[in-house]
Amino acid sequence: MRKIRVLIGIFGLDQHEVGALSVARMLIDGGMEVIYAGRFNTPSKLMRIAVQEDVDVIGVSCHSWEYIDYTPELMELMKKEGVDIPVVLGGSVITPADELVLKNLGIAAVFGPGAAREDIIATISELGARNKNTAG
Repeated sequence: MRKIRVLIGIFGLDQHEVGALSVARMLIDGGMEVIYAGRFNTPSKLMRIAVQEDVDVIGVSCHSWEYIDYTPELMELMKKEGVDIPVVLGGSVITPADELVLKNLGIAAVFGPGAAREDIIATISELGARNKNTAG
């Protein structure tokens, strides 16, 4: 059985890469496969990579405010293209109010400052396993 595949990327000009790399390592240590898209991604680029790589979860690292503009665009594009992959956002700038807005957009999980490693791994494992089971 193949491992859960997670795409990790960063939107726009956000150059805060340490958090994304840390989460990538954490997920690898948790038994998942990570495809790292790095920095300077647009919503269409992340979606295209996710489809090409047949990932089970898309993870976006948010350490600047660009996700506020890019996330709705990503979710709308995925809906328009019929791409049904859970999207998870995490980062130091995400507030509880932002979390509510993001979940209303259809984001599967949000991890703000202080999120526990165990919670991140467990949530992404569950979302990835669920997506693999429904994807066939």
